[in-house]
Amino acid sequence: MDAKEHNETASLIFQLYKRFEIAEGPPESMGRGRDWNVDLIPKFLMANGQLVKMLLYTEVTRYLDFKVVEGSFVYKAGKIYKVPSTETEALASNLMGMFEKRRFRKFLVFVANFDENDPKTLEGVDPHGTTMREVYRRFDLGQDVIDFTGHALALYRTDDYMDQPCLETINRIKLYSESLARYGKSPYLYPLYGLGELPQGFARLSAIYGGTYMLNKPVDEIVMEGGKVVGVKSEGEVARCKQLICDPSYVPDRVRPAGKVVRVICILSHPIRGTNDANSCQIIIPQNQVGRNSDIYVCLISSAHNVAAQGKYIAIASTTVETDSPESEVQPALELLEPVDQKFVAISALYEPTEDGTESQIFCSRSYDATTHFETTCDDIKDIYRRMAGAPFDFESMKRRQNDVFGEDEQ
Repeated sequence: MDAKEHNETASLIFQLYKRFEIAEGPPESMGRGRDWNVDLIPKFLMANGQLVKMLLYTEVTRYLDFKVVEGSFVYKAGKIYKVPSTETEALASNLMGMFEKRRFRKFLVFVANFDENDPKTLEGVDPHGTTMREVYRRFDLGQDVIDFTGHALALYRTDDYMDQPCLETINRIKLYSESLARYGKSPYLYPLYGLGELPQGFARLSAIYGGTYMLNKPVDEIVMEGGKVVGVKSEGEVARCKQLICDPSYVPDRVRPAGKVVRVICILSHPIRGTNDANSCQIIIPQNQVGRNSDIYVCLISSAHNVAAQGKYIAIASTTVETDSPESEVQPALELLEPVDQKFVAISALYEPTEDGTESQIFCSRSYDATTHFETTCDDIKDIYRRMAGAPFDFESMKRRQNDVFGEDEQ
């Protein structure tokens, strides 16, 4: 995350009012400005996901403190329910009737045991051939169960996955269950003091390895020679380089639009109804439940994460824009949050690179999407690494190298 993206992901309460051009500024009731760290792009970390692995392997974890997010919920017919993801929870859940529970339990056991390299566990399913729709049919799961399985467990934003081979979905459900198993309350983690801590952690690590940081420097020009990048010009100086990594805002001529995301930041003085007063949680509103093509997400965090004043909560509703009135698209989520002390609406255009960077050696990231976790962002980071290095990033070899340097016991 570079300086510009860092600006987009953290803000004190005064800056927040200023950024959204609310003239009167925060009222006294908002408490001290320094108690606030508002993320403009809400994302949680899957406890067993790629970003946590990257943080562990690079040892950035030594600069960060995480707290488990207290609950994961799903919306059905106007109400919210805890997402059942273990056999015990499935049997106790109000989301399903008795027979549905049994079928769902069988499905969860199948997923937990599934190993693409062990034919005995496949029960006749071809990981690369059988579609997820067929797997659901095989277990006779109803539409509501399919909705929360695909959207709250596998974390898909649309239903396109249903007609794809089932392996990816099964692995996503496994990731959710394994992440949940680590801490029990939910599969999500969130850093104390907000996501702005992540780039700071990486900056410290980079400094240890001899990286140089130039902060608050405008980028005036990307210097090219013979179609290749050779440096970045700032205030008359050129920092020379062989490769350049940047976000789309630096290279508007090398990216194309890829839709829009609407995010509504709401400051509340209460937890969300129906969440057992959780001081942090995620709510997923599956698209089928509200007649949309893509899901609506709600992230809630609070003073428990040192990001808001005592007694205040930050809820952020987000979704992929589908109409000409984006704010009304998140209305089902905003209704769950009433009453709202103050809301801030942001509509962000998404961009993706038009080239892979091998010619120019400029490697551009994609914009942050509407998902509330870092899995898609990590896929993008790994893709950039592969394009730059010419080979995929290998977690296991990195672990082995660490063991060679530090010895097994010090991990």
